[in-house]
Amino acid sequence: MTITKHNPDTMPDAGAMGYTQVTTTPPGEMIFLSGQVAWSRNGDPIPEALADQSAIAIGNVKKGLEAVGASAANITSMRIYVVGLTDDNAGQAYAPLPEFFGGQAPCVTMIGVSSLASPDLKIEIEVMAVK
Repeated sequence: MTITKHNPDTMPDAGAMGYTQVTTTPPGEMIFLSGQVAWSRNGDPIPEALADQSAIAIGNVKKGLEAVGASAANITSMRIYVVGLTDDNAGQAYAPLPEFFGGQAPCVTMIGVSSLASPDLKIEIEVMAVK
């Protein structure tokens, strides 16, 4: 499966900001991964820090993809929901992504929200992928 990432020179330089403007892919098996948060299978407490929650949510994304034979390379689009989004916490939310993607990221949208499924959650990450 070839996923092609485009950053047209007629659009803002998304590559410099760590994401891709346009992703294309031929037909394949579509993967829709529910929004992942800092919940663990064994019920560990949710950490207070946004950066820690982001790392756990990304870990859950990775596990979900692996369960269906996919990886970060298969992601075509990602939405990141952050409670009370600011410039500072956007950086904290995005911090684990470059290592997770290991190169050019897919299309990414970060959205500020007032709350998530539980009052102690600060971030939720949803992805679409293809394999």
